Amino acid sequence: MGLKYIFLVSRQGKLRLVKWYVTVPQKEKAKIVKEVSQLVLARRPKQCNFIEHKDTKVVYRKYASLYFIAGIEMDDNELITLEVIHRYVEVLDRFFGNVCELDLIFQFQKAYFILDEMIMAGELQESSKKTVLRVVAQQDETETLENSERGWGDINVQEIFDNL
Repeated sequence: MGLKYIFLVSRQGKLRLVKWYVTVPQKEKAKIVKEVSQLVLARRPKQCNFIEHKDTKVVYRKYASLYFIAGIEMDDNELITLEVIHRYVEVLDRFFGNVCELDLIFQFQKAYFILDEMIMAGELQESSKKTVLRVVAQQDETETLENSERGWGDINVQEIFDNL
């Protein structure tokens, strides 16, 4: 299984996260994201979660207000890709505690970090939720330690959101 790309799109068509695992010129990337997003957003809920776009098989799944979209080779297994998407959502859900679109907007670096822990070079590297969450927790501890050493203190993002 080799992912070409994975991206998250809101119902309104706003790109929330994008990760490419193949080399594509920037103009082509923008064109692919636009075309695939439009194709996925135009589909009805009861339709199949697999579509073909040029030389890529597109696998998507809607969770709440977000579409998780992955592009794979034509001969790759769609069901495994759906499972990878679902596993990513489960880890996000566990980390953020019922993940929502705002979590991904304001803490996008965590979403990317979790994705990078799970998928490397388009291949699933770690399927264990516990292992991924443990590594993310260790990274959070290291970040907190480095911030305190720099004199920045413990920056509480949740407190900032509550004060808005």
